[in-house]
Amino acid sequence: MAAGLDQETLQQILTSLDEFAERHLPIEKRLEWDAKDEVPVDVLRAMCGPELGIHLLFVGEEFHGMGGAALDVYRLCERMARIDLGIATGLLATFLGSDPINVGGTPEQRTRWLTRIADEGLLFAYGATEPAAGSDLAALRTTATPIVEDGAVVAYVLNGRKQWISNGGIADAYTILANAPGGPSWFVVERGAPGLDHGTPEDKHGIRASNTAAVLCEDVRVDADRLVGGVEGRGLLQAQAVFGYTRLMVAAFGLGAGWASLDRIVPFALDRVQGGAPLAEKQGYTHKLLVPHAARLEAARACIEETAERIDADPEGNFNTEGAVAKYLATEFGNAAAEAAIQALGGYGYTREYVVEKIKRDVRITCIYEGTSEIMEMTIARDRWQGHMKTRGAHYHDTARALEALAPRAPASGAATAALALHALAEVMERARLSRLTRNQHVLLRLGELIAWGEAAASIARRAARAAAGELHAKSDARFAPPVLAALARIFAREAAMKIGADGMRVIAGADGVPSAEMPAFADRLGLTAIHQAQSGQLADMDAAADALFGRAGVVTAT
Repeated sequence: MAAGLDQETLQQILTSLDEFAERHLPIEKRLEWDAKDEVPVDVLRAMCGPELGIHLLFVGEEFHGMGGAALDVYRLCERMARIDLGIATGLLATFLGSDPINVGGTPEQRTRWLTRIADEGLLFAYGATEPAAGSDLAALRTTATPIVEDGAVVAYVLNGRKQWISNGGIADAYTILANAPGGPSWFVVERGAPGLDHGTPEDKHGIRASNTAAVLCEDVRVDADRLVGGVEGRGLLQAQAVFGYTRLMVAAFGLGAGWASLDRIVPFALDRVQGGAPLAEKQGYTHKLLVPHAARLEAARACIEETAERIDADPEGNFNTEGAVAKYLATEFGNAAAEAAIQALGGYGYTREYVVEKIKRDVRITCIYEGTSEIMEMTIARDRWQGHMKTRGAHYHDTARALEALAPRAPASGAATAALALHALAEVMERARLSRLTRNQHVLLRLGELIAWGEAAASIARRAARAAAGELHAKSDARFAPPVLAALARIFAREAAMKIGADGMRVIAGADGVPSAEMPAFADRLGLTAIHQAQSGQLADMDAAADALFGRAGVVTAT
């Protein structure tokens, strides 16, 4: 049986969200809230009320929710981000805040709090980040001092300050990470608890329709039954247990914002005439500002969907690294697409009326919250480096050989070029091992970037092959017909191969990892000649992709 919702139910939810947005979230109101730095709390609560009940997708059926799977949640998060990232962030915060309870709470805690979220539409906040700790949860300073009576812990007193907390000033309940004697632990604190307070809302660059505020705990007493899981010291494990899932949600935000930006270019370029022809017919415009970004976003989507399907197939599995790859690429690519959209609209793009400058300010945070891009690079590099070492350098060569086996069955998918990218990646990593270059943090982070690009090339090639065979998941996004998706896959695979080959050589040579006399041989091992030869056909594929994006051929309406 398929996990989560059926396709029809998911589509009904997405349609209901669009209809709700049309009634309650017109662009004029969203621009007004952004300009006034105003959080529409009533709208946020309405989304979690009887009219829409969007929150039920995130809650299990046993707790009165709908039990949406990871694939459902990604589709919903992408759609919300297309509407407004600030409001989407307010919704994300509730489910991020309740995740420690969901994964680590006792049966009684899960029943109590998750049922209340479903029945009452409670807004939660996730109180982890601190002023001096940032993304390093292990460096927290908030304390939880036990109160002991008759030899038993009956309560805890929380003291500390949390920073950059989404919903920090409007939440009904908070999960607060604090150092107990047994180690970092999560505690549930309800709004109105004596000693619990919040700072003034942050004056933010973007997502101004969301509330972000410091949360202050000064001698906040909570009963012992508010310790999540009932055992001290499990807080970091509980946080890490959901990174694959929550980072997938943020990845979907980056994807949605990126496409929201590009979709505003298309009608403008069709109508805007320069030099006697619409901008949509000019390669200097489409092949720089639109097509490459579309290919990158669809590569990120392939990573998101693959990871979501794996999470749904194995809910107990650890997909933190896959989530990090998806989050890193989708948010970086979404941010770049929004930047390109401003450029594509020219002076209009720089004005608030045309919205893309707002999207650009909003999407920028996705590269920071739920783990910065640099934390993602480190996470990816450390994990995949271990895989490289354990397999004696065979890991990416093996993945490349699997793509080579796929290529004859799906010759249009870009699998052969993606294989070149992964063979090159394996050689870059092996040279880094031989020269002990990963002692340099810069090298390790650049490997993380190249690994993400290589894995994305493989993901979109596999997705294109599945689409051509009619084997995509029923709930997958179906914006592009299989031939168009294949063209985008080839475009991205070529770019990824060039990036890994050229940047890989630069990183290794820049760290003095290969003597000058050995560089020609190393270039051969990277397969640079084959990578250059694989660029053949790129212009034709970009032409085909542009035709599809402007409705001239092969495009299917987004669902």
